[in-house]
Amino acid sequence: MTEHTVTSYEDELKFIVRRISEMGGQAERMVEQSVAALMRSDWDLAQSVVADDVLLDAAQRDLDERAIRTIAKRQPMAVDLREIVGAIRISNDLERIGDLAKNIAKRVIAVHDHSQPVQLVRGIEHLSELALVQLKEVLDAYGEHDHLRAMAVRDNDEQIDAMYTSIFRELLTYMMEDPRNITACTHLLFSAKNIERIGDHATNIAETIYYIQTGEQMAAERPKGDSTPSLVQQGSNLPPAGPEG
Repeated sequence: MTEHTVTSYEDELKFIVRRISEMGGQAERMVEQSVAALMRSDWDLAQSVVADDVLLDAAQRDLDERAIRTIAKRQPMAVDLREIVGAIRISNDLERIGDLAKNIAKRVIAVHDHSQPVQLVRGIEHLSELALVQLKEVLDAYGEHDHLRAMAVRDNDEQIDAMYTSIFRELLTYMMEDPRNITACTHLLFSAKNIERIGDHATNIAETIYYIQTGEQMAAERPKGDSTPSLVQQGSNLPPAGPEG
């Protein structure tokens, strides 16, 4: 390739990396703000998160289009190809994180008029802090091309799973003790599950980083710390909770 072509190609790769960084920062803010809105019953902040999700979706579509054009035009090989394909995968995970944050934000109004057990609200806040640490760590690992740091992120995900399991059981206990808790606890339950899923997407990103840098898939999937039955399995044991809102 000529010098001009090489420079242009490098610019395209840098754009993709920069866009992932921007999307990652926006996804972090959305998660942080959605949980803050839930804790403070701040409907205005929740609406802001919902609006931001539109921007994150648009950024993902833009990155995918640019990445596909780069593959078609440059026909990259080896690590360059993995970098581009990996960016597509990571952008999808970040878009899903935005969707999960939006879902939490949309539950703010649903729990606004219901009292919430203080220890459980604090538990969800702590769960979100763990998930945000994971997200920040994995985005830093991506920026630094550090696959060892990415491996640590995947290993640490079991902390989020364990805390989610504990919150899940406490919420079910509150719901069984007093039917008046069902509505608020149901929304908190789904919010906690969304946060746990955010941790899973951070793990997905970590695995993609490892693949980009090494050309190999991570070893067999680690055991999941989340031992709770799925919400579908639990559904037959829960009293009716009404519409999700």
